[in-house]
Amino acid sequence: MFAMEQVTEILRGKGYKVTPQRLAVYEALARTKAHPTADAIYMDLQPEYPTMSLATVYKTLDIFSKVGLVQVLNVGEESFRYDANIDNHPHICCVRCNRVDDVHHTDTSGLVGEIEGETGYKITGRQMYFYGVCPSCQGVSSNVKN
Repeated sequence: MFAMEQVTEILRGKGYKVTPQRLAVYEALARTKAHPTADAIYMDLQPEYPTMSLATVYKTLDIFSKVGLVQVLNVGEESFRYDANIDNHPHICCVRCNRVDDVHHTDTSGLVGEIEGETGYKITGRQMYFYGVCPSCQGVSSNVKN
């Protein structure tokens, strides 16, 4: 994740205005590992920014995606989710409660090489999703390993 000074620099460098609302959206996203939807970010920011519209949140997330500040996740729901961690890493989604978690310490570079060799493609990006039942929905009290 980026420090707020870096976010400001990236936005200005790409010709976008830096507004308190845009910085608040990034901060809200950076402080959570829940991979929220735009609606969830909007609801989180409403108490502090009551005049901010949902459209502003969507527009801001679109800008962040274009300039490389966030990953857009499509885990098969009606809404996209967002991740401020832009490093290549897989995600795992619970098929019962729709919780989405990061999968850390998984090296997928070998798989990328295999796919390039098999298909002839030069891979420029990747997103990998796993699906299953999270520990909470299994009734297990342990946390997902990080």
